[in-house]
Formats: sequence, structure tokens, C-alpha cells
Amino acid sequence: MSKIEWTERTWNPIVGCAIVSPGCKNCYAMRAAYRMGANPATPHYEGLTRLVNGKAVWTGEMRLHAPSVVLPLRRRVPTIWFVNSMSDLFAEGVQDEWLDRIFAVMAMSPWHTYQVLTKRPERMRAYLTDPTLFGRLGRAMDALRLAKYGRMDAAPQAEASLTERGHRIAYGWGAKTPDFVRPWPLPNVWLGVSTEDQVRADERIPVLLDTPAAVRWISAEPLLGAIDLVSDLGGTQWIGGQRGCGGTHTGTGEPGCPHHPHHHHDNRCRRGLDWVVGGGESGADARPMHPAWARTLRDQCQAAGVAFFFKQWGEWMPVDQPSDRLKAISMTLDAVKRAITVTPEGHGDAPATEASSSLMERVGKKTAGRILDGALHDGYPS
Repeated sequence: MSKIEWTERTWNPIVGCAIVSPGCKNCYAMRAAYRMGANPATPHYEGLTRLVNGKAVWTGEMRLHAPSVVLPLRRRVPTIWFVNSMSDLFAEGVQDEWLDRIFAVMAMSPWHTYQVLTKRPERMRAYLTDPTLFGRLGRAMDALRLAKYGRMDAAPQAEASLTERGHRIAYGWGAKTPDFVRPWPLPNVWLGVSTEDQVRADERIPVLLDTPAAVRWISAEPLLGAIDLVSDLGGTQWIGGQRGCGGTHTGTGEPGCPHHPHHHHDNRCRRGLDWVVGGGESGADARPMHPAWARTLRDQCQAAGVAFFFKQWGEWMPVDQPSDRLKAISMTLDAVKRAITVTPEGHGDAPATEASSSLMERVGKKTAGRILDGALHDGYPS
């Protein structure tokens, strides 16, 4: 089982990454990759990070770990998988052929749910709207079938093609009736983007909304500032969309709704976010999250009827008064590292002069927990 609160298992067919935004600064995966690179049991991580001022940093190299590609096909128990917790599926250096194999596995295992999260939504949109995608998926499925059974039937090569005006993917091995027909976008694949602050939300969410997906979500973790999901840029379509049809559109930009063929275009067809995950940062150099930032996300989701999941406070949690231990060492350097005042505008160690400021104490992820205003928030998209 995964230690990530909002998933069940992690699936890492690709490893390696590169830093692209402030949320990457203290990435847990960099530290983990460095440790695993020194472990003889996980040699495929070796060389993916290097030490810079004593800290592990991605080198930008990407690798396909072939033995991991078929892992979900071997598990028959329905499972929620976080795809590439140790990488970014759409990072530079990831080959389209690798993506074809991964999406072929997701198409061939509809009993699983896959959570995809990226900081590179432009690449994701380009891949999923490429007109050559479905032929490539057919060839990737052939390769997976050959690897499983060791031979090919006498039937010609498999083909994957779009039917019903581009809303379903049919796949077969030359038979008159396809071996399976899946809705497109794949209903078991959730596409998401990381949005650690308003700048990244403004950049990435509109691209996500322009990408064919059955479920769209954001991970606002580590949350480094307040995020307005009902902004002038995105409008109310950022949240509260996806009613009934999943906001499905063809890759050409033409409207399309497989569940409602009359194209009524009411709220059931509006594109928007289905799920919001928020949380603070953990790790040695974790930055504190102001409680108001988490509350703002929660309140916006509740108002729009969108599922909200509060993952964690992280290393820091809000306190009314510092702990006795903190008072006892208030003059030491450790105290400066353990407790700072965070204002809604950002981080700092200035005295709390505003009513909206919050005193944060570093207590560790386990102690801080994931209770927000006395309640657990474990929402999932329906």
C-alpha cells in the first residue's frame, strides 16, 4: 500500500525528472531516488540525481523501467494507482513510445483507476489530442499481448480506432467484433496538474480543461500560497463542471458529449475540476502552509459541490501558543527553524501584527496530522 493518503498504490514505469517550478524545490522523490540509486536492488535509479550543496537534485535524465510497465495487468484486484510518483509522465525526455505502452496498459485494465499528475500539461494535451495516437495504442497493445502469451494469433495486427464521432475507442485482433470497446477519454484515467500557487494554477488549469479527460483534478501540494479557483481567468468553469458527461470534447475543439447526444450544453456538459487535493509540505526544509490557504480551497469546493481532499498539514501546524519545549529553547537557532509566523501573503519570521496571521510550529508530519478545523476531508470524485 502507498503512504500517499489519496491513493492505494504507486506505479512507476518511468523514473527520473527535472525541476520546473517552486513546488519542486523540496521534492520527496529526489531524496528517495538518491537513496534508491545507492541500493543494489533498485539500480535503475542510479545516476538520476546528483548532490548540490549536500542535497539531491534531479539530473533531468528519464528512464523506462520495462518490468514495471505490466505491473497493473498482473493485479486483478481493483486498485487506485498513482502513476509515476517518482517522475512526471509528461516530462521532457519521456518518449511517446513509452507513453503509448503506459496508456495501453491503462486501457487494457479497466478494473483499475489511474491518477495521473503532471506539471507539464501542454505535453499531456498534445499527446492526448494527437491524431496518430489510436493507431499507436493498437500497436502497443499488440506488443503487450505478445509479451504475455509469447506468440501472436494468425489474425492481423491489432488496430485501435475511434468510433461514434470520436468518443469511443475500439480495439481488436482482426475479428469482426472488437475485443473491447472503451469510452474515450478512458473513464478509469484521472488527469491532474500540480498547482502550488496562483501563478501555476493560472498557467496549468486552463490547459488541463482543454485536454480530453473523464476526470480532471489538481494537487495543491505543497500549497505555497492562496489559490482562487473562481478567478477572472478561469471563471466558474474551474470548479463545478463535469456534470454527467465529464465535459468530454473531441481533440479538434468541436463540442461532443457521448452521454447526451443532443448537445444541450448545460451544466452537465461544462468542463471543470472534479477533485481538489490540498496540503502542506513535509521534509527537512518544508515550508509552512497558512491555514487560510487550505480553508479557501475547502470553502470553494464546498460551494461548487466539488470533492475536496485535505492530505496533510505537513511538517508545520497552526498553534495558539508555542509548546513548552519551544518556549524553553526560544533563544536558540533551532527555535527560529521550528516556529515562524506565516501571513496570508507569504512566509516570514516577522511578528504577527495582523489578525489574519498564524503562528506555525514545526511538530513533524505525523503529529501535525490532517485534521482541518476539526474534520477530516476525504472527498473523491464520484
